[in-house]
Amino acid sequence: MATELLLTFITPERIGVTPFSMFWALPLIASISIVYKATKVHSIRPLAFARETAGLFGSIVAFLLVAAMVLCAIAWLFNEKMSLLAG
Repeated sequence: MATELLLTFITPERIGVTPFSMFWALPLIASISIVYKATKVHSIRPLAFARETAGLFGSIVAFLLVAAMVLCAIAWLFNEKMSLLAG
């Protein structure tokens, strides 16, 4: 039983390169936010901790969305200029 469970980790999980695949980052961002805030606050009060964690989660997601849009715009401009230069 344990061997079968360990064998599932031999093959990496296939995650595509579609915009929907970015949703796989949300659990990772949530865990990073929770652990980071848990190490930075002096005392954990549930409501304040949830509010600070949600704020950090939102800021990370917003930064990733802005970075993705900027990179997409750069790629689009690069492809447009290359097609004009190619003729």
